[in-house]
Amino acid sequence: MNDVKKSPGASPPHRILQPPGWPRPRGYANGITAEGRLIFTGGLIGWNKKGTFPAGFVPQARQTLVNVKAVLAEAGAGPEHLVRLTWYVTSIEQYLADPQGLGAAYREIIGKYYPAMATVEVTRLVESKALVEIEATAVIP
Repeated sequence: MNDVKKSPGASPPHRILQPPGWPRPRGYANGITAEGRLIFTGGLIGWNKKGTFPAGFVPQARQTLVNVKAVLAEAGAGPEHLVRLTWYVTSIEQYLADPQGLGAAYREIIGKYYPAMATVEVTRLVESKALVEIEATAVIP
């Protein structure tokens, strides 16, 4: 069964791809189809406007999502336009350590929009204090 995710004022809406019989993913979509203007971010990290990183994985992930949302806004897009997020983390253990905290930060910034996602553990990121880097793709219908 395919769920339909409607973006405010958007036509046609993004459509979540959920093959029949597959387990429902939690916190992401298996796939999304969308048509429109594409927005791609670079790998964004969790520093603030002053270039300072908060301490800890969840606070950095939260700030990274704030930064993703800010870049989307520059294109006239919002979280509802996200179709893909790729997370690069320096520790899968840190990523998995506080699912409630990470989920709360995600919902606070992004809301209940769950695009296709992948999480990849990497040895390190360019900025040595960064614990997470996120690339985003969005589509404005």
